[in-house]
Order: sequence, then structure tokens, then C-alpha cells
Amino acid sequence: MILAKSSSDSAEITARILREKKLTIIPTDTIYGFSGIVPDANELIIRAKGRDEGKPFIQLIAEPSDLTRYTAERINPELLRYWPGAVTIIAKNRNGGTTAYRCPGDEWLRTVIAKTGAPIYSTSVNRAGEPALKLISAIIAEFGSVADLIVDDGDHAEAMASTIVDATGEKYRIIRNGAVTIPENCLVRP
Repeated sequence: MILAKSSSDSAEITARILREKKLTIIPTDTIYGFSGIVPDANELIIRAKGRDEGKPFIQLIAEPSDLTRYTAERINPELLRYWPGAVTIIAKNRNGGTTAYRCPGDEWLRTVIAKTGAPIYSTSVNRAGEPALKLISAIIAEFGSVADLIVDDGDHAEAMASTIVDATGEKYRIIRNGAVTIPENCLVRP
């Protein structure tokens, strides 16, 4: 199903399909992403991308304060000033591992996540080893028969992926430069 993001009921429909544990492609405040409810959609996304995924996917949360549900780690408040926004923070999770979290800047998407009642995965829409697809026509042509829902927000041709910061060490490290430039004062442990 193709659904216009501008439709008045698009957030409710998207959240319902996510709660049904189905694969979606939705626009974020950066690029389009394969999404599904955590942890149920992991295998669906791996199959859609056509790869043996060795690294976990980013988990999108509805509000910055939701981070405290998933990690006991204290994150530098200067870094958290970029949330909601295009910054992904890798933190130690409550299970002893690490997880990449992002609170997106797009209000529609945060509403979808809140209505879903759980974090949702997000990873670029592409086949393994290929660049991320940013044109809605290319996304529909490539994955229209794979995804249960594609939310159409037009082309994101100029969009950049999120900046990824590893906040698990004594000094934070930028893993991927992206849409947001992070100053040095944000990269120190509080």
C-alpha cells in the first residue's frame, strides 16, 4: 500500500501497520527508512535489504526522555540538545550491550512512534552494498512489492543520513558524519 504522509489519518494507519509487525518504508527527518517494531521486524528488514545484517539497526524513540527507559547511562546534556533531530547516539542498553537510538526531528514520525507504543527500527532503504534510495519513484519500483506500506513524502534527494555518535567510551566518537555537525564540547562524558 502507498499512503501519502499528508493524509489526515497517515500517522494512525502507519502505527497500526507497525503494531501488526509488518514492514514499512517511512520518511524520516533525514532519508527514507525501512521500519518495523522493535524487536519483531529485524528479520523482515534483513530479508528486504538482501544481506546478512551483522550490526543492529537504529531504534527511533518518540521523545528524548524515552532514552531513560532503555539505558541507565547518563548522556552529555550538550549532545542531547540536538534531539529531537538528526543525531543518533550509541549508548549502553539495560541488557549489557549497546544500541543506537535517535529521537527524530519530524513531529509526524514521533507521533507514529508514540502511537506504536514501542521503538521502531530505521535503516536506509537500499539493497546491500547499494546507496540509499532518496526518490520515492525508485523506492516504490524497487520495494513496492516487498513492503506492506510505503509512506510517500515526495523525494528526499538532498537529504543526508543522521550523524552517529558513539557515547559508550570515556570520550565520545563520531562514527558517521551526517546531517548535523557536532562540536567538541558535546563529545565529552558528563
